[in-house]
Amino acid sequence: MLFPEYRPRRLRRKEFIRDLVRETHITLNDLIYPLFVCEGKQIKQEIKSMPEIYRFSIDKVLEEIKYVVELGIKAILLFGIPDKKDEVGSSAYSEKGIIQKAVREIKDKFPELVVITDVCLCEYTSHGHCGVIKNGEVDNDLTLEQLAKIAVSHAKAGADIVAPSDMMDGRVRRIREALDEAGFSNIAIMSYSVKYCSAFYGPFREAADSAPKFGDRRSYQMDPANSREALREAYLDIEEGADIIMVKPAMPYLDIIKVLREEFNYPIAAYQVSGEYSMIKAASRLGWLDEEKILWESLISIKRAGADLIITYFAKKIAEKLNKG
Repeated sequence: MLFPEYRPRRLRRKEFIRDLVRETHITLNDLIYPLFVCEGKQIKQEIKSMPEIYRFSIDKVLEEIKYVVELGIKAILLFGIPDKKDEVGSSAYSEKGIIQKAVREIKDKFPELVVITDVCLCEYTSHGHCGVIKNGEVDNDLTLEQLAKIAVSHAKAGADIVAPSDMMDGRVRRIREALDEAGFSNIAIMSYSVKYCSAFYGPFREAADSAPKFGDRRSYQMDPANSREALREAYLDIEEGADIIMVKPAMPYLDIIKVLREEFNYPIAAYQVSGEYSMIKAASRLGWLDEEKILWESLISIKRAGADLIITYFAKKIAEKLNKG
């Protein structure tokens, strides 16, 4: 059908018509809000490179979560910042670890909130890498045992979903085995299946104090040039027992989200990471972009590409706007 018989602008003429035919929508059910939790009391410390995002002590994070729950956000993702680190990240699986304490208190006060916990070592190791170091390199198989202990400790504390972000080979299978053996067969795994070695993580590393003290993470995180590898990674994680697969970062890898959506019928999460957040905030503060418009457009693009869930530091702001209609 060609012009003048078909006029696409007929459906764009007025706002209520555009609303009627809109194909992609952002809802409260799409949003996961990441939070940084640290030791101490009465701490709400803004992260310099991430304006309006904070490190919270447990008492303060409970106040933040109360507001988040009132907004209608149903899920959070927790990152822990311990006060002690060692070579193997032992505080990551301690019963008295920061995440374990936080999860217990959060689930006690907000039992219906979906609590997702990041399972990794980078925040807890003195060297800042995501695994155990042996002979100057990250040892994959030794790291699997640490990750399994972390996941089980989070499940014991009350986490609903564990989210391994380390990118070690075989970690989903080992975590699934450990959870099942410990009696937590109902705990879901949201795997960072396709996590690229990205420059967009810079602000997060400040927030979580997790920058590697030597080398980089290219030996375990994915090469940004590769797309077919993403399918292999996702296949492996699904075969090993992942319930949700994730792409990280989101906007630079919309093509990857699209490919995975076409290939799999599993839930797909996408992480709008710290660098994406900080770029939008910086450009809007300089008056170069309209923050509200650009963040909506960015989230729509992620959802349109095929993501079911979006992890975003803008979750609270989006929820406030959705509640205002």
